[in-house]
Amino acid sequence: MYNNKKILILGMARSGYEVAKLLYKNNEILITDGKDQNEDNLKELESLGVKFVKTNEPELLLDSSYDVLIKNPAVFPYHPCVEKARSLNIPVVNEMEVAYHYIDVPINIIGVTGSNGKTTTTSLIYEVLKKAGIAVKLGGNIGTPLSKIVKDLKKDDILLLEISDHQLIDMDDFKTDISILTNLCPTHLDYHGSYEAYKNVKHKIFNHHLDSSIAILNEANYDSMEITNDIISTRYYFNSKDNKIENGVIYVNNKPVINTDDILLKGMHNYENILAMLVLIDILKIDFKYAIQVLKEFKGVEHRIEFVRDLNGVKYYNDSKSTNPTATITALKSFDGNIHLILGGMDRNQDFEDLLPFKDKIKKIYAIGEVRKRIIDFCNTNNINYEEFEFMKDALASIIQNVQSNDIVLLSPGSASWDQYAKFEDRGEEFKNIVNNF
Repeated sequence: MYNNKKILILGMARSGYEVAKLLYKNNEILITDGKDQNEDNLKELESLGVKFVKTNEPELLLDSSYDVLIKNPAVFPYHPCVEKARSLNIPVVNEMEVAYHYIDVPINIIGVTGSNGKTTTTSLIYEVLKKAGIAVKLGGNIGTPLSKIVKDLKKDDILLLEISDHQLIDMDDFKTDISILTNLCPTHLDYHGSYEAYKNVKHKIFNHHLDSSIAILNEANYDSMEITNDIISTRYYFNSKDNKIENGVIYVNNKPVINTDDILLKGMHNYENILAMLVLIDILKIDFKYAIQVLKEFKGVEHRIEFVRDLNGVKYYNDSKSTNPTATITALKSFDGNIHLILGGMDRNQDFEDLLPFKDKIKKIYAIGEVRKRIIDFCNTNNINYEEFEFMKDALASIIQNVQSNDIVLLSPGSASWDQYAKFEDRGEEFKNIVNNF
């Protein structure tokens, strides 16, 4: 499909780099990005005949001679280069869509998406499949582009992918065999323009499903149920009558599987992620003993309510993956109180009013980043104690002077990191480095 084509890759990162290496043979490829890149990577691509241009105006390089535009998921859908491509009738796709066409052996694809919980759910599934001796490859939004994996796939492998809305938006032919939708809530509205548009993009995880394809859905999440009322997939549900969490026990098919006291992960949100995983494991006819072993060992995913350290009775948690207020609510629910909350980042018109029911758990909010004025308005309106800082490091310098034994310091920004960091992982690493050097 991608042969003798002239291709513009918009945005390097991991996905642009890997898809260029997948496509370099018999294609003319140009990658653009506004940032400096790893010199070794650039030399490797140059040796393959791939050209790189650093520019903040890639649309000036695009003309009708190009056959396809491969867009990095972080690039907004109304970027001038994307709009120009569409005006020229140049197809706009992403790395995962491209790599999908290079799968040349029969495999089973499991895709996991949702507003929150998709990384934890995907990670749990991966660990259980490995424990059970199942041949599985892990990739997608969780870190490894499909372009890097595709050549290593073998017959009957399971390909397990975390798939974000930023990836789904540019998918056309991609199809899963099993799709899991953890939940839906308003997020990334600046990227999509509206909640309805966001939900419609999430619906694409069920594209091309047959009645033999499987959808695993959160019955307790109204929006998840509403957007899937037209899919023809065979449906399974969690948070349902038979698959539920009740009195500290997780049930599948109305049979007890594990007591939450035996699980290292804590919090109802994590128990829901576990329940989604168990429903899948049941469908695949994998013995629950493997899931139980994993759940007794699994400490969680980095940057997702990740315990960092206990210093003089103060516990520090890194929840940098919290890129919307709903994720921050999930984190706040995990603690009893005495929380020093570091909140803020990129201004995406996010509304922090939903945090109000948890006001009594919060000792002080430390408003940071581009969105901090919006947070300050929320605090002033609702009589919440706060301090304002542009940078997280300055907030932490104040926090270390104010905390007392039994307090919780929680980085749960409720905001994307792109105002100051290339990715949320960088924000979380900075938090951990500072805290570990107190």
